[in-house]
Amino acid sequence: MTDLTVSQSTRAATAGDYFALMKPRVMSLVVFTGLAGLLCAPAQVDGVIGFAILLAIAAGAGGSGALNMWYDSDIDAKMKRTASRPVAAGRILREEALALGLTMSVLSVLLMLLAGGVMAALLLAFTIWFYAVVYTMMLKRSTPENIVVGGLAGALPPAVAWAAVTGSLSVAPLLLVLIIFLWTPPHFWALALYQRADYAAAGVPMLPVTHGLRETRRRILAYSVLLAPAAIAPAFVGIGGVVYAAISSLGAIAFVALAWRVWRSRAGEEGASGPLYSVGQGDRTARDLFAFSILYLAALFAALIAEQGLGLYRAI
Repeated sequence: MTDLTVSQSTRAATAGDYFALMKPRVMSLVVFTGLAGLLCAPAQVDGVIGFAILLAIAAGAGGSGALNMWYDSDIDAKMKRTASRPVAAGRILREEALALGLTMSVLSVLLMLLAGGVMAALLLAFTIWFYAVVYTMMLKRSTPENIVVGGLAGALPPAVAWAAVTGSLSVAPLLLVLIIFLWTPPHFWALALYQRADYAAAGVPMLPVTHGLRETRRRILAYSVLLAPAAIAPAFVGIGGVVYAAISSLGAIAFVALAWRVWRSRAGEEGASGPLYSVGQGDRTARDLFAFSILYLAALFAALIAEQGLGLYRAI
């Protein structure tokens, strides 16, 4: 009787657990970048239709997150950073996570088909499949390039929203995709530097585990240098104006400077794996880049949203 009670209490889930199953932080970023793609598209869209497009993107991201937690519950349980996730902690059954993930994924594609058309629905379906199958099931446990290739899934929402509004794609939305794609490796590798012990314990072949700290720091700098011109480029294709040009340029300088500090540091060599932002002296350069990378990406897309959505656009 006691064992049964403990088992049931371990699996007792709240509404917050089901919300966490959908990775709300990732979902909010996906919706944010999708909104930028929607507003930058050279066509008007009805407010209700626009809301439905963003809701479909959000549901697709939530479904993908649930499928990721279903499949990765075993390694999530081995990592301090993810052990409290609802499936890893036993509050939600794996079968429930799978059912919710599949249901949300299918409904999101159907809603996108109705609101945004065939091309946008196919792009959204591809995004979900790429994250849940290619990244989560095929790449994450098999190659240190997991983040590089898998980052495409998180990069596509601006293109999905653009396609939903226009029925086509062009250079501009692909530039937004490129920005997120190039941003992803230095963002996650900075985290992986000071969370290396966590990934090693779970058997996840992140770059610091497989190729060492120096190579990871070198690649962080290389991707940061590639990101800088890509982040500024929207100002020259008609979707970013003066405000965007200023924010992207100053932010790019700061991003590369922080990446240079990581390259010159001994980040990751303390070998600890503690709280996300509370780290030892030697790992602070990696922590600072990780934190700034979130701010920078948010600032880039906030500038686009402000210029295109609030009428602040002024061509450079």
